[in-house]
Amino acid sequence: MSLFSHAVIASLNNLEMMVYQYVIKNRDKVMYMTIRELAESVGVSTTTVLRFCRKLNCEGYSEFRVRFKLYLEQNEPQQSHFGASEIISFFKSVNNEEFDKLADEAVDIILASERIIFVGAGTSGALAKYGARFFSNVGKFSNHIDDPYFPVTNDMAKNALAIVLSVSGETEEILRFAGQFSLHHCKVLSITSHEHSRLAKLADFNLSWHISQTRIGGVYDITTQIPVIYILETLGRKLAKRLA
Repeated sequence: MSLFSHAVIASLNNLEMMVYQYVIKNRDKVMYMTIRELAESVGVSTTTVLRFCRKLNCEGYSEFRVRFKLYLEQNEPQQSHFGASEIISFFKSVNNEEFDKLADEAVDIILASERIIFVGAGTSGALAKYGARFFSNVGKFSNHIDDPYFPVTNDMAKNALAIVLSVSGETEEILRFAGQFSLHHCKVLSITSHEHSRLAKLADFNLSWHISQTRIGGVYDITTQIPVIYILETLGRKLAKRLA
C-alpha cells in the first residue's frame, strides 16, 4: 500500500489532516525536523503527530521519516512548482483499486436515478454546469443549479440524484439546499475536500479529494479544482461504458 493511499488519507481526522497538508507542502524541511519541531510548526501535539504516523502504518516518527524519504526518492519529481505537489499527491492517492471501487459505487447510484441534478455555488457552481454537460454528453441527461435558493419541489426530487459540489462541505447555503433534497427523499452524492465535513456526513455517498482550501484575503477561494474535474470525468467515463 502506498504511504499516502486514498484509504489512509480518508482515515485522518482534522488535526492529522493538518499534519498531512504540512508534510506535503514542506517535504524538504520535514526530512530534517524533530517530532516536536513538526508538531510546533503545524500547531498540534506530538501525540497527534504520532497518531498520524501510525495511521500511515509506521511504528513511530523515525520510521515515518525513513519511509517518507524513500517515498520521495521513488515517486516525486526533483523540483515541484507551485501547487504541483498537492496535485501529484492527489493523483497518487486515487490511482488504486480502492478508489476505483468507490467510483464504481457512485456510478451504480447514478444509473439507478432517473434524473441527475448537479448543485454548487461560486466556483463549484461553474463545475456543476460542467458536470451536467459532461454527463449529458455521455448519454445521461443532467441539469445544474448554481443558485442555492432555488426551490426544491417533490416533482424535481422524485427519483432524482443531487450531486452536490463543495470545497469545504461547510457552506451554510449549500448545506441547507442539500438538506432540502434529503427532506424530499432525493439521494445526495457529495464531492468535497474531506469526509469529515458536514456535507459529506449529510450525503448518502461521498467522494473526497483531500486538498486544503486556499483563500485570498480570507475571502476569495482559489483552491485548485483539478481533482474535482478528474472525479467528474472519471464518473462520466465509467458511466459512458455502462450505458454503451
